[in-house]
Amino acid sequence: MHLNDLKKKTPAELVAMAEVLGVENASTLRKQDILFAILKTEADNGTTITGAGTIEVLNDGFGFLRSPESNYLAGP
Repeated sequence: MHLNDLKKKTPAELVAMAEVLGVENASTLRKQDILFAILKTEADNGTTITGAGTIEVLNDGFGFLRSPESNYLAGP
């Protein structure tokens, strides 16, 4: 599963996908929250998730994938 493919989907497409995956109350969630729920469910099921961008690794070992759509800036 590629993260960019999910980002291109409409909210209605994401809700339908989330409902198939068993995400509760998918129709009441914001697009970003539906994306996260889908990604979490797929990861829990062992699906490999890929993305594109620049990774920023912090001193404590955590990292953030910055995407060109967001100008590589940190954001909500």
